[in-house]
Amino acid sequence: MRSPNPKNAGSVSAQAAVSPLYRFLLRSHADFCADHSGAVADYIPELKKADPRHFGVALAMMDGHVYEVGDSAVPFTIQSISKPFVFALALELLGAERVEAVVGVEPSGDAFNSIRLRPDNRPFNPMVNSGAIACSGLIHQAKGYGAFECIRAALGSFAGRDLGVDEAVFASERETGDRNRAIAYLLRNYDVVEGDVGTVLDVYFRQCSILVTARDLAIMAATLANNGVNPVTGARVMTHYTVARTLSVMTTSGMYDYAGEWVYRVGMPAKSGVGGGIVAALPGQIGLGSYSPPLDSHGNSVRGLKICEALSTHFDLHMLNRTGDVHTSVIADYDIGGISSRRARKPRDQAILEAHHDDARVIELVGALTFATIDYVSRRLAEKTSQFMVLDFRRVASITPAAALLLAETFRHLCLGPATAILAGIEPASAIWGRLEPLIAEIGKLRVVPLLDEAIEWAEDQIILRNGGHLPATNTADLTEQALLAGLTADELAELTKLGTGRSYQTGERIIAAGEAASSLFFLRSGKVSVKLSSGVRLTSLDEGMAFGEMTLLGEPRTADVWADTAVTCLELPLAEFNRFREERPRIAEQIARNLAAILARRLILANAKIDLLSAY
Repeated sequence: MRSPNPKNAGSVSAQAAVSPLYRFLLRSHADFCADHSGAVADYIPELKKADPRHFGVALAMMDGHVYEVGDSAVPFTIQSISKPFVFALALELLGAERVEAVVGVEPSGDAFNSIRLRPDNRPFNPMVNSGAIACSGLIHQAKGYGAFECIRAALGSFAGRDLGVDEAVFASERETGDRNRAIAYLLRNYDVVEGDVGTVLDVYFRQCSILVTARDLAIMAATLANNGVNPVTGARVMTHYTVARTLSVMTTSGMYDYAGEWVYRVGMPAKSGVGGGIVAALPGQIGLGSYSPPLDSHGNSVRGLKICEALSTHFDLHMLNRTGDVHTSVIADYDIGGISSRRARKPRDQAILEAHHDDARVIELVGALTFATIDYVSRRLAEKTSQFMVLDFRRVASITPAAALLLAETFRHLCLGPATAILAGIEPASAIWGRLEPLIAEIGKLRVVPLLDEAIEWAEDQIILRNGGHLPATNTADLTEQALLAGLTADELAELTKLGTGRSYQTGERIIAAGEAASSLFFLRSGKVSVKLSSGVRLTSLDEGMAFGEMTLLGEPRTADVWADTAVTCLELPLAEFNRFREERPRIAEQIARNLAAILARRLILANAKIDLLSAY
């Protein structure tokens, strides 16, 4: 038997060293190579030429990575595996109503080439030959002589590359396809197929003769599993609606009269072809393609069935064996009592926030949001409604259409009352925003902000305003409002003011740079500054009446930058002068030390509260 695909041979040892999934595929491939049961299809003469030793497997993941083992690059004709993709194309081109008028979606329990129709004279489903010919006929009606090129292009989009045709197989199918002719004329008799039967059959025979590899099939399956987006090219190939209907029919009818056994044992939407291929898609997780020409009595690849069942069994991939704890979608749920924004507040404003901490509630979400998880979140929101409800999405990977709809309805209901909803952490160009934005655009009392800290800060501002406080504007503060200088007399503050120098800074100007010598501290008189790490992460924001650079009192160097967010005025006090002032007045030195300890304690309490919160989830 052949070794793994030569194209990938150089990377086999490296992949095997790091990927248990790849090692499993290698072991399974080696085990099933020894199975020589089954027979190559011979009812189409050209198919008899297939090498029964060929055996290739490919597995495509949702991030576009593809594992390949064995003869994964050997081309073969797609045959009946074209059927679900052509059905999907028909749905896209003509709409569900038109397609369903001529093709049913019920499993037949018959072989793929059965001539039996439903009582209403429609084919049972698009996975049997009669239904597939009907779909080809529909596309021919829509595209005329361009029907096949339309099909080839669509299948190429699923595979992520241009696909060729085996003309010899096409000619062989056309020459020996009398049973399919009988089916086509039966369909023509009941007006399921319109126009020239021979032309429609040529489209069908040629689509079955398209050349693919196991890798192609894996990517085609992964495109279905990825809700219509090719994970390798990133292109959207089909709509959500089309993908769901296609996978549904693959589940019930893709493996013909073996369909029930397949769902029971493997549990993935799949389709087989007499050329030796099998394609299987597990939504949201994997796309699998296999190639091995020997077939069993149902017309399915013997080794392909084995590799699919082994993968599903070993890794518990059956689509109906799913578990999920909806509680894990909420990583944190808290009010702003002890978990405030990074904006430093004056004592009077901080007192308002502490008295009304439960007026703002924050729920931090995580993972992939589904219908069930959003139902859980909506019930948590309903249990306790605050004036400001902040939902943070920065750890959310995806949201399903059903979840987005349910979340929008939740917001709409909340905002009918006194609550205001605030969404944070959603990238404007993300798929999450693309799904949510149309649903929430008309909800008036809903805000969207980039960062969680900004959302909390805005909610705090509103709470302060509603409860008699005021926000910084063009106010100018003197030293009597400085928390670091609390307890000093007016004369002492006046004397201290004489030691400093007034400074002004423009918006965007850096006042302090990390790493520079710590030679002074600053008392902010007007404006707003932010303390940031070199990475740009904001540590805190300060308004008039607050101090910065105070860590110099502990002998610490400058560890962060301070930037003027607005036009700023402040009093710069040289450290040497400030220390002399304290040395000459022991009572003042003791009071400032207490004040500094209280400021640092407050920061430590906030940090510990955040750590405790995260530890609880």
